[in-house]
Order: sequence, then C-alpha cells, then structure tokens
Amino acid sequence: METTLSEIFSVFPTWAIVLVVILALFDWVMTLIAMWYAAGRRQLAWFICLAIFNTVGILPIIYLLLHRENKQ
Repeated sequence: METTLSEIFSVFPTWAIVLVVILALFDWVMTLIAMWYAAGRRQLAWFICLAIFNTVGILPIIYLLLHRENKQ
C-alpha cells in the first residue's frame, strides 16, 4: 500500500508545515550570508564549516556575531 503526499501532510497541522518551511528558509538565508562574509574575508575554515554543518541557523548567526564590524 502506497502512501500519498496528501495523506502524509494530513497528519501534520498546517502551522507545523509553515513553521518548518520558514525555519528552512531562515537557515538557508543565514548560511548564505555568513558564507558570503567568510569568503570575502578569506576565512576558509569558517567557510567549510558553514558549508558542511546544517544547524538551523545557529552556526551562521554565531559567525556573523563574532565577526561583525563595528560601525562607529
């Protein structure tokens, strides 16, 4: 017996699906921004770590906070 996609989604509430999509987009955007900065600053170790580890935006946020520029 095959399970259809609509049967799988009917098990989860709509808000849960929307939350997962929002978190996935947030993770993707934060990772791309952090990788952009790491590449621009020639920080190869950070770039590789950001490319490999998928941490729901935690590692990119840590990188961006640690390496932010003070604009004073």
